[in-house]
Amino acid sequence: MALAVLQDADRRDVFVRSKEKISARQFSILAILFLIGTPILIIPAAVTSILKQDAWIAALLGIAVGLLLTKLYVAVGNLHAEKSLFETLEHVLGKWLGKAVTAAIIFFCLITASEVLFFIGNFMTTQIMRVTPIQAFNILFAIVVVIGIRKGIEPLARSAELLFPVFVLLFIVLVVFVSPQIHMERIQPVLESDLKSMVWATMYFASVFTFTPFLLLTVFPSEIDRPKEASKGFYRGTIIAGIVLVLIIALCITVLGTDMTARQTYPSYALAKKINVGHFLQRIEIVMAIMWFITIFFRICVYFYAAVLGMKQLFNLKDYRSLALPMGMLMVVLSLIVHPNVMHSEEYNRSEWLPFVATYGFLLPLLLLIVHAIRRKQ
Repeated sequence: MALAVLQDADRRDVFVRSKEKISARQFSILAILFLIGTPILIIPAAVTSILKQDAWIAALLGIAVGLLLTKLYVAVGNLHAEKSLFETLEHVLGKWLGKAVTAAIIFFCLITASEVLFFIGNFMTTQIMRVTPIQAFNILFAIVVVIGIRKGIEPLARSAELLFPVFVLLFIVLVVFVSPQIHMERIQPVLESDLKSMVWATMYFASVFTFTPFLLLTVFPSEIDRPKEASKGFYRGTIIAGIVLVLIIALCITVLGTDMTARQTYPSYALAKKINVGHFLQRIEIVMAIMWFITIFFRICVYFYAAVLGMKQLFNLKDYRSLALPMGMLMVVLSLIVHPNVMHSEEYNRSEWLPFVATYGFLLPLLLLIVHAIRRKQ
């Protein structure tokens, strides 16, 4: 009798969760935090090492690329507004090819989520708590992610809405307190870089910033109560997140200088260390760490949510929550082996990341639109 009651409760819970909807505002905030995610900590060094003082220009151009890609993602999302990304894949490409592409996306999501988890552990063990093993941080953060995903997309979006003002406040604190140390001459001469370097830096910025939001199609527009407003929120999120990253890159260059920014693994964290107000307000770089933890949590949650949702679709399961724990354990294991060290991670990002992510973030959405157009004509 008790077992039957529990099973009935579980069925009701699954039904309620399947009807979850988030608002357009919540989606926009989720997009902002997702887009800022990892780039806020690692992108300044990578772009500055290529373009020196012109790095901020590549970021501006990257925003333009991001808006074009957002237009592509919105078009894909609107092909079948009532379906998730994985359901759309099967509808457009056919059942078996759709499932094959779904499996490939699951692989991408797990690998990328594991990389992000590696960044978290490496950051903590090299910058804040150096004697604590990386496994401890990876496991603890993965537990939080698994709990968040098991709660569902609606509570996750609400938590984004709740934490967004905290992020904004901390970002303003960082900008205001570090601004007295700005040296504008460090950003000159402008446009000194050659065209080839500018294009490469822009594409690298776009690969980290704007190719990954195709995973937001797991939410957009099927799980949003007002899809038309959500489309505007998608564009708005891209612009706001891009502006934040442009400001961070510009601050790193004008405060730290191009050489120090390019040499640092986490230049924006080094930027926060520069805060010194009246010789009494200093060493508050934990502000930067908290900002990053907020954004990276939602970035890894989107990756992980896409992975478990894809697995649910792949095996025709009723609910994805039962997959969260085993896939979370797999993510932790992968995070410990995906990169042996930071140098390997940086080399991978320079040489292999762009074609890898462009396959999923550009070629796949473009393929869906082309196939859909051909099938409509037939």
